[in-house]
Amino acid sequence: MIIRKQAYPRAGLIGNPSDGYFGKTISFVFSNFQAEVVLYETPELEILPNQKDHSCFGGIAEIVRDVRLHGYYGGIRLLKATVKTFYDYCQQNQIELHRKNFTIRYNSNIPHGVGLAGSSAIITACLRALQAFYGVSIPKYVQANLVLAAEVNELHIPAGLQDRVIQVYEGLVYMDFAEAIMSRQGYGAYEPLDPKRLPKLYIAYRDDLSEPTEKFHNNIRLRFDHGERKVVTAMRFWARLTDKVRKCLGDGQPEKIGESLDANFNRRRQIYRISEPNVRMVEAARSTGASAKFTGSGGAIVGTYADNKMFNELKKRLGKLNVKLIKPHVVTGEEKSRI
Repeated sequence: MIIRKQAYPRAGLIGNPSDGYFGKTISFVFSNFQAEVVLYETPELEILPNQKDHSCFGGIAEIVRDVRLHGYYGGIRLLKATVKTFYDYCQQNQIELHRKNFTIRYNSNIPHGVGLAGSSAIITACLRALQAFYGVSIPKYVQANLVLAAEVNELHIPAGLQDRVIQVYEGLVYMDFAEAIMSRQGYGAYEPLDPKRLPKLYIAYRDDLSEPTEKFHNNIRLRFDHGERKVVTAMRFWARLTDKVRKCLGDGQPEKIGESLDANFNRRRQIYRISEPNVRMVEAARSTGASAKFTGSGGAIVGTYADNKMFNELKKRLGKLNVKLIKPHVVTGEEKSRI
């Protein structure tokens, strides 16, 4: 039996990056891209490399390009970390696993390092495949925590909370990571929302703006932990924006959401060091009348637009900056059954 499991990129619609600081966010996953893990029984346990994991190059320039695009480590480490995290969870919860072995491989066409959570998509897909192979059922809120643990505890990758939650739950989700909630139950309060209530959305990204999450977030964690007023106030501001957008969705007023997305980025610009190419991408999108903010840590933006005329203008102006533009297909329960 061949097991195939997928996970999808996410876009932080509003509130990020407050999810890592006891804030609130709304996110969605979309099926324009995907990460897939294939697993099947074999005599020995083997992890097969992807093209991102190869170590043979045509020349010095090629290896430098590969490092700039994928870093010094490929995706095998993600699979290894997921397998270990899954095994540790089963051991701790006295879940007995059969002794069959497997071969596992991954593939992903999610743009790398542009704030679409491509790494956690691979981990999420791997965790789903392991559950299927061993016949283990793990609650979704625990799955999200395990994906986070694989990245933070095993790989020491700085990570917020929303990526893993939305990639496990899928659709459109409101998340509250208030400290009191997190302390009481070990995870946030998650509320699925109706994706049909969303306004017209676009996502734009530049492959050459790839930047590691840890680099983008620079010293914000230290400043927050030290109680710097400007940073703490920003996190609360983003949480309030999330509630405002949630109300707009509930009241059937999607046309009011764009201004909150703009406000989200404007405040982010006040406390983060944002590269000039990222700023130009946002400003070019806004010059058409569309709204714009980061989907994650930079390199990709999400925003609202009014009509096809505006979308075509977005494509024209962003294209001049070598920015790719898509209309995201939000993964709903109905759509997932067709994929």
